[in-house]
Amino acid sequence: MIRYPFITAAEDAADAAGAVIRPLFRSPLLVEAKGDASPVTRADREAEEAIRALIADRFPDHGVIGEEHGADRPDAEWVWVVDPIDGTRAFVTGRPLFGSLIGLLHRGEPVLGIIDQPVTGERWVGVKGRKTRFRGPAGTAACRPCATVAEAELSCTSPDMFTPEDRPGFERLRAAARRVTWGGDCYAYGLVALGLVDIVAESTMKIWDWAALVPVIEGAGGRVTGWKGETLTPEADGRILAVGDPAMLDEAVRLLTDR
Repeated sequence: MIRYPFITAAEDAADAAGAVIRPLFRSPLLVEAKGDASPVTRADREAEEAIRALIADRFPDHGVIGEEHGADRPDAEWVWVVDPIDGTRAFVTGRPLFGSLIGLLHRGEPVLGIIDQPVTGERWVGVKGRKTRFRGPAGTAACRPCATVAEAELSCTSPDMFTPEDRPGFERLRAAARRVTWGGDCYAYGLVALGLVDIVAESTMKIWDWAALVPVIEGAGGRVTGWKGETLTPEADGRILAVGDPAMLDEAVRLLTDR
């Protein structure tokens, strides 16, 4: 059972990150290049620092894995997984299709997750064993029925994210789906939890890209797995599949893996 101090801390951490991010949104930023050529800004670094400082103060024995500042005690029983701005390209171009991701692993299992959009004020809070809570101007956290891929709204951040080995599987899924939309990063997964998108399939994802998403979507009635339908672990290969209706999972897996 997840204790309330963990949930409170996660929300307070999201608030702390938002206080850093909001004043910098749509402002002139010095954009640097990370090793993978994605942009990183002052907002990424300082937002993660604010989150890590809060966690260290309240739970000094917990571990933290963050995109910007690396891992500290990643083998601890409780490990926080942080992506301060998931969707940095959207952030630096003034589009509010990004979010802060704060997840908590217990012995490697995602048990708490927050998707926070600090500009629009939307927030998804997922806790294992509980219904996902959504705060926003409209919408309720509940995935919609969609039993077949042919009926599904498919989303993906970018077609360029797939390796040559993964591209054929995604193309099979894309061809079978009703419609595909691009962009959104973590925001697209939030839309799955609101019943507005039915599938997201992506690859080359790091643990900080997906750990917070699992409790959010599964608390809204969906599933998040690997492309083979397997449970995600810290050793996952980066291929992530989210479906709003679990009845569609097997079909999506068959398309992605050509089984």
